[in-house]
Amino acid sequence: MLGPMYFVQECPTCGRRLQIRVEYLGRQVVCQHCRGKLTARDPESHRYPDNNDAEDILRRAEELLQESARHMSYSRVGQPR
Repeated sequence: MLGPMYFVQECPTCGRRLQIRVEYLGRQVVCQHCRGKLTARDPESHRYPDNNDAEDILRRAEELLQESARHMSYSRVGQPR
């Protein structure tokens, strides 16, 4: 029996090359490196449109900046001044 089949897609947020299972085609997936969201699609196919435009990338960048700011404020709580 054959194992799962994969295709490679670049994360639109961080640029990492992701190996994605074929059964996830057309579904939204999350990059395990930067937590960016993308729709799994084979770049050679036009079956699943690319909806990861500049607005999506800017929205994700803003989310990452806000998350980073929250982490920094949490790490400062309780530290001596």
